[in-house]
Amino acid sequence: QVQLVETGGGFVQAGGSLTLSCAASGRTFSAYAMGWFRRLAPGKEREFVARIMWNGVSTTYADSVKGRFTISRDNAKKTVYLQMNSLKFEDTAVYYCVAYDHPWSWGQGTQVTVSS
Repeated sequence: QVQLVETGGGFVQAGGSLTLSCAASGRTFSAYAMGWFRRLAPGKEREFVARIMWNGVSTTYADSVKGRFTISRDNAKKTVYLQMNSLKFEDTAVYYCVAYDHPWSWGQGTQVTVSS
């Protein structure tokens, strides 16, 4: 399984920006899609945020973040990024990186808090 470590979370005012990073271990990082999910509150299901295919060409976003968030990857660095702009209070969540291998691999999560 792939080991994933997220960094870059923190506190930001509404309207601000943050960039999350997810570093992966393993030799086959470039072979699978990567993505981000978030959990808005304890006990709630994780919800899909964004996904990027193995070659970085095709991306998919949740409607709630479309136009504000950008997912990208650097296969040489085995890292996937989530650039978050125009942050809103409702973006406050724990953000999780996911590798779409078999089974899916998850990071430990990083907290993003947006003050209104």
